[in-house]
Amino acid sequence: MESPKEQVVAVRKNGDGDIVELKLSSGQVVDYLEAQAMAKSGQIANVNVFRGRDGDEHLRSNADGDPSNNLDNLPGF
Repeated sequence: MESPKEQVVAVRKNGDGDIVELKLSSGQVVDYLEAQAMAKSGQIANVNVFRGRDGDEHLRSNADGDPSNNLDNLPGF
C-alpha cells in the first residue's frame, strides 16, 4: 500500500523573502532543492515544479483557486 503523500504545512524564508526550507506534515524539514526532488517524484501532494522565465526550476502549489494554500501564504516556522 502506498504511504500517504506529504503536505507542505509551513515555510521558512530568507531575508529576501525567498522560500529556503519547507516543513512537511510528518514534521520533516527539507530544503528547497530536496522539496523539488520530492515533488518531482510524487512524494509531496499539491505542489509541482516548473521552469521559470529565468531558466531555473521553481516549486509552486497546484493552482486550485485558493490563495490561502499558496506556498508564499503558508505560516512560517
